[in-house]
Amino acid sequence: MTRSLDSSTHPASSGPVEGTLRSFVDVFDAQYRPMVQIARLTTGSNVIAEDLVQDAFADLYRRFDDVRSPEAYLRRAVISRCTSWVRRRTTERRYLDRARPEPPATIGGDDLDVLDAVSALPIRQRTAIVLRYFADWSEADIAAALRCRPGTVKSLLSRSRTQLSKELHDDH
Repeated sequence: MTRSLDSSTHPASSGPVEGTLRSFVDVFDAQYRPMVQIARLTTGSNVIAEDLVQDAFADLYRRFDDVRSPEAYLRRAVISRCTSWVRRRTTERRYLDRARPEPPATIGGDDLDVLDAVSALPIRQRTAIVLRYFADWSEADIAAALRCRPGTVKSLLSRSRTQLSKELHDDH
């Protein structure tokens, strides 16, 4: 479900606040869907993805006038929230033996094998794979989002591909 903000529903009616609101709405309209897709692939849950992205937008809204690059702030916030969520979930699984979140209903067959293999990767490797091959981010953008060097991203991607190849070929 794509959500959209309408400046007419906000109490701001004129002046600089309205211009700020319009800019925020533009960022929201352009970035909501891609951020939810990244979060969904990282967490494995559509509901969690939407919640995490909405929380990131709420934080961005509160700081919007002080943020130089809203898109970069948003990307980092979403990735950080996804990483935290996955870490918490991993801890829960370890201690509560809970079932994995249901994969999106639009995939099946071999795609489920790939999703299972990606889900088994450590969070930094999983995030790097999702951002590189799903979101088509450059290694430099991924490095900035993960707060590491581009060489580290290359290493994460290489180890991820090796692990995915092993997992996917061992199953067939």
